[in-house]
Amino acid sequence: MAFVQFSRVSLAFGDRDILKEVSLSLASGSRSALTGANGSGKSTLMQVIAGKLPPDSGDRAVQKGGRVSYLPQSGIVHRGRTLREEAETAYDEISAILSKMEEIGRTLETAQGDDSPTALLLEEYHLLQEAVDGSGYYTRDARITTVLSGLGFLISDMDRPVEEFSGGWQMRIALAKVLLETPDILLLDEPTNYLDIEARSWLESWLRSFTGGYLLVSHDRYFLDVTVAEVYELFQGNLKRYAGNYSAYEQVREQELESLMKRYAAQQEEIAKAEELIRRFRYKASKAAMVQERIKKLEKMEPIQIPESLKKIRIPFPDPPHGARVALTLEGIGKRYGNQQVLSGLDLVLDSGERLVVAGRNGAGKTTLLRILAGKDADFEGTVRYGAGIASGYFSQDAAETMIGPEQVLNFLEAEAPAEQVPHLRDLLGAFLFRGDDVYKPLSVLSGGEKSRLALLRMLLKPMNLLILDEPTNHLDLHSKDILLDTLRAYKGTVIFVSHDRAFMEALSTKTLELSDRGARLFYGDYAYYTERLEREPGNGDPGFPASPQSKGKAENKPEQSGAARQREADKRRQALIRRLERQEEGILHALTELEAEKSLLEGDLVKPEVYRNGEKAKTLKARLDGIIVQIGVKTEEWEAKAGELERAKDNTKGFL
Repeated sequence: MAFVQFSRVSLAFGDRDILKEVSLSLASGSRSALTGANGSGKSTLMQVIAGKLPPDSGDRAVQKGGRVSYLPQSGIVHRGRTLREEAETAYDEISAILSKMEEIGRTLETAQGDDSPTALLLEEYHLLQEAVDGSGYYTRDARITTVLSGLGFLISDMDRPVEEFSGGWQMRIALAKVLLETPDILLLDEPTNYLDIEARSWLESWLRSFTGGYLLVSHDRYFLDVTVAEVYELFQGNLKRYAGNYSAYEQVREQELESLMKRYAAQQEEIAKAEELIRRFRYKASKAAMVQERIKKLEKMEPIQIPESLKKIRIPFPDPPHGARVALTLEGIGKRYGNQQVLSGLDLVLDSGERLVVAGRNGAGKTTLLRILAGKDADFEGTVRYGAGIASGYFSQDAAETMIGPEQVLNFLEAEAPAEQVPHLRDLLGAFLFRGDDVYKPLSVLSGGEKSRLALLRMLLKPMNLLILDEPTNHLDLHSKDILLDTLRAYKGTVIFVSHDRAFMEALSTKTLELSDRGARLFYGDYAYYTERLEREPGNGDPGFPASPQSKGKAENKPEQSGAARQREADKRRQALIRRLERQEEGILHALTELEAEKSLLEGDLVKPEVYRNGEKAKTLKARLDGIIVQIGVKTEEWEAKAGELERAKDNTKGFL
């Protein structure tokens, strides 16, 4: 069994201890995650495990012949080859082994007898042959195609020069290469950062079938839950192991942190009392010995530190302005790029307060739709109508790049934020990973990820009742994602979003809009409900996985096709009925609003002295008021009936088949 072992490994940068006598063991079959606050040293530890960075002290042992492959977070760029040629470099080590085998073979041809050197050469040749056989070298063309396709590359990409691919796709190439190396131990630092949900799902499946061991760093809670069986937490230079997946780790850690918080509070109280005593008696000669004793005690005290993940920070959302009950109406939305039709005939009515996730495979038109809704793309077919009083905000990675100049982060945000939120800005910036002196960085030196986080926070601080968010969780750690999720769930406005973080999608969404090559479908449930519905449909498995050859074959089967067609037709009829009922309900509510307004006016008039002193006028107004009250009662009953009819239509999925 291949293994990597560390014993009492330490590493410091200047006067800061990154690793303090850390011990760790990874072997074939290990399913491990590495977690810790941003800046705790996770990437540094990964580099030490990979042998890229020597520790100051301690022992590192790798089984002889064991292969360790490492994927860093970023910074890999490929040049000078086609995509397929670059992927094939994953087998360079195997090519070297084959050359070694040829050399041994020539030596054996001239060897005589059954002496010890010959036996050793035969044993070495056998071990090298096992390494080649286990690498998949002889089926590498098929494996390269499978891995690259799983990570989102098209067959037409295979002969493209690698220079043509953007930074995110460059990292996908790097990930493909470490997977193709089939190492004994795999170290992946943020492998999901540049993957859409389909590629993430494929990677989850690949890892589940991987026979070696791996250690993952990721900010995707769902990804960790389905891929790991143990979690190592790096905190203040110390490493501690927790059995179970990431959710199990969080439950145990929460209990530990409750105890830590109590000890922290007690220590802070002790420090405050000691400092008060020192302040009061510092200049009294009779108390000098006692004061010095307290000072020495404070100097020797080991401060208890609270992890960032324990600090509960909530973004103080400004109350969204009042808007119409229907936030957004789309009719016949279509979009074409040249000969490619991306969107066609999309209809949608979205109520205020809904949280709609837009789902679909890469290239289905999710970002295109969000740009249309945000008014960033005016070249489309159909109509987009915002409800009265709806004010929208739009976040995308591209929007973040517009923030440039010498202005410092904190000053920039102070100028943008409402006055009542200015006192909270440092905490909020910390929640979005701007900590310490980071708040004084000029905008001009911020990385793409830093600009993205700042643009998201900037938008959240403005009073709006419709948020349109394209990948808001990119570049956020798990703690920051939790803060954002809590904030958006408490938000009283409407949210339309695209994300590749499955746990975030499931926790935030209330409705799901699917975009696919068969058109758009609205599901009246969250993302988890949507995936369950898809799994029950003929010919479908998990929506994140490309259809297998078997399932594709079944989809061509006529009975399966007719079943899917019936379901699509049923969904269309159901959606049409719901839209009609929603329009009717909106009309009733509008009439009720007008009647209530007239009732308030009449009641106000009746208490005016010039009215109640005039008997005839008061009688006339009272009669009108009584009539209005009757109409309100009738309309209220009508609304209750229509609302019940609408609710039944939304709940009924079988009655339309």
